[in-house]
Amino acid sequence: MVAVDLEGPYEPRVRRADLGAAGVTSDLGRGLQGSEPSAPGDSEAPPYRMFRWERSIPLRGSAAALCNNLSVLQLPARNLTYFGVVHGPSAQLLSAAPEGVPLAQRQLHAKEGAGVSPPLITQVHWCVLPFRVLLVLTSHRGIQMYESNGYTMVYWHALDSGDASPVQAVFARGIAASGHFICVGTWSGRVLVFDIPAKGPNIVLSEELAGHQTPITDIATEPAQGQDCVADMVTADDSGLLCVWRSGPEFTLLTRIPGFGVPCPSVQLWQGIIAAGYGNGQVHLYEAATGNLHVQINAHARAICALDLAPEVGKLLSAGEDTFVHIWKLSRSPESGYIEVEHCHGECVSDTQLCGARFCDSSGSSFAVTGYDLAEIRRFSSV
Repeated sequence: MVAVDLEGPYEPRVRRADLGAAGVTSDLGRGLQGSEPSAPGDSEAPPYRMFRWERSIPLRGSAAALCNNLSVLQLPARNLTYFGVVHGPSAQLLSAAPEGVPLAQRQLHAKEGAGVSPPLITQVHWCVLPFRVLLVLTSHRGIQMYESNGYTMVYWHALDSGDASPVQAVFARGIAASGHFICVGTWSGRVLVFDIPAKGPNIVLSEELAGHQTPITDIATEPAQGQDCVADMVTADDSGLLCVWRSGPEFTLLTRIPGFGVPCPSVQLWQGIIAAGYGNGQVHLYEAATGNLHVQINAHARAICALDLAPEVGKLLSAGEDTFVHIWKLSRSPESGYIEVEHCHGECVSDTQLCGARFCDSSGSSFAVTGYDLAEIRRFSSV
């Protein structure tokens, strides 16, 4: 196992820690501002920035202080990008041109049930299925599914609070698409699996997955590409426990990765590598097939609030409550097959408690962030 430290505010490095057969110590780069190593004998080489701050997109209200509070859907055919952000009892949906000019903005509200106050929304997320795209909204009342533009609601699932104690909060949180299924986590630790038809509203709750005892925080999936016995979904919870699943007509629990008393607010899955971000600021990289820990990165000084992946290039985006965003490059050693990581870029979003971060394209050439009490989406693109 390899552990990565941020030694001081600007020095991400690898330190030797129970390396075993993969025991290699290497420098991951200099500077959290994307600077290149200086040329030999030149200690004053100018810094090189990989990303620049682009035009921000204004919001009608600031983002709520929720982890993973940003969803992005790119529509290349229409030269548009959709953004979704939660603000209390409403979700703000925006469309923007490539240069960041906002074209349209609207609000969605959680379906109201019994109760005096409107229910709070916990997450908004676009689910890209093989045959359609649905917008999923979760709240303290239930789960709402819309067509991708948010205008037509096609399904509503009310949460059953029968098993909850009077003092226990009831909510849904954690959304991901897997094949023709949409999976949604709940406060009880169960994961609801919905079977989505090619068109129309005939959505069916096909299965409930029981692997967790504490509330689900996040769900990540990747295409199984027709391989048998491949781990293609991972779920995380408030205790830090990860459950690794194989999807199909019936989902199968393959392995559990124990927690260590720290929540895991965000998780991603890429080519059999699980990236898990924890409340202590660490990012752990696991082998999905075995659950073995390969790399531990001390990435942030405070809790991690969001992870995202650019699947075409294996870039990992991490955002923390320490105001920093980092970009890491994941790969496998061609000789040993061990997971390797390289620090590529760091960005400080000053005086901002970050709560959401997403790549805006699958190649990782641009990303966006949201922050609590920040009435805009800040965008960055590669230089």
